[in-house]
Amino acid sequence: MIQLYGRANSVNVWKPLWLLEELGQPYERLEAGMEHGVVDTPDYRALNPTGRIPALRHDGVELWESNSICRYLCMMVGGDARGLYPEQAGARASVDRWLDWQLSTLSPAERDLFWNMVRTPEAKRDMKAVKAAVAHSAICWAILEARLSDGRRFIEGASFTLADIVLGCFARRWFGAEVQVPDMPEFPHLAAWYARIGERPGFQKWVAPPLF
Repeated sequence: MIQLYGRANSVNVWKPLWLLEELGQPYERLEAGMEHGVVDTPDYRALNPTGRIPALRHDGVELWESNSICRYLCMMVGGDARGLYPEQAGARASVDRWLDWQLSTLSPAERDLFWNMVRTPEAKRDMKAVKAAVAHSAICWAILEARLSDGRRFIEGASFTLADIVLGCFARRWFGAEVQVPDMPEFPHLAAWYARIGERPGFQKWVAPPLF
C-alpha cells in the first residue's frame, strides 16, 4: 500500500493525492503537518529530514519533495502513466519543465498572496506584500494565458498531463474566493482551462474544498 503523509489542505499534498486518483492506485493518507504534528518525530525525520510534507513510503521506497513523488508514482505505473507522463523524451521533458518552473518561479511568486490571505488573521495581513505577490503571480499566469490562447485544451496540448495537475493545484489558490483582492487581472484562457480541470474527480475530491 502507498502511504502518503500530509494534511489535506496543503497544495503540495494535493499534487500526489490528485495524481493517485487519476492513476487509480490505492493509497493511505496519514495526517501530518501543522496542527497534526508528526513531522518532528524521529520516525518522520528519518523518512523526511526536512520535516515538511508530503512524504511517501511504498514497497521499500521512501521519498520527499512533492514533484519527485509525482514522478515516481507515474514511473511506478509504467508506460506513459495513462497519458499523464509521456514516455517519449521530448514530451516528458516538456511536462517536467512546468514542474520545475512551479518550484523555481510560480510558487515563490504567489507565496505572500496565499499566506497573507489564508494563513494570516485579517488584522495582521501585510497588504503591501499581497499587492506585490499579485503582480508577481500575474506575470507567471500571463505565460500560461499566452500558451493556452492557441486553443489547446491543456498545458501540453490536447491531452491532460502531470503538468496540469501540478499547475492546477496552484491555480486553485489564484482563482479561489479565499484570496481575491481588488485589481487582480483576468485571464480568460487560463480560467477556461481551470474550469476544465476542475471537473475532474480527483480535483473535486482533494483540491476543490475550502483552503482554510
